[in-house]
Amino acid sequence: MTETTDIEKKSLEAHVELCAERYRFLENRLTTIDDKIEKQSTVIREVHDMVHGMVEKRTDQIMAWGLGLITLLIAAVGYLLSITVFQ
Repeated sequence: MTETTDIEKKSLEAHVELCAERYRFLENRLTTIDDKIEKQSTVIREVHDMVHGMVEKRTDQIMAWGLGLITLLIAAVGYLLSITVFQ
């Protein structure tokens, strides 16, 4: 923290001006930090949306493969039944 200067101890006006300058500096720093946090939040949201989209795509792929496999198994069973029934 900034120490009180000798001139501040002697002059209230100097103290007020220096405090105002300090508060402006702090406010600028907080604004900068807030902007950085907002950017990080945006990046995190974009990454989240990308991961969610990838998970949905992968789920659709797995379901398509499962459906194809089930269809293949049903066809194989039907073929085997047709061979044994019509022989």
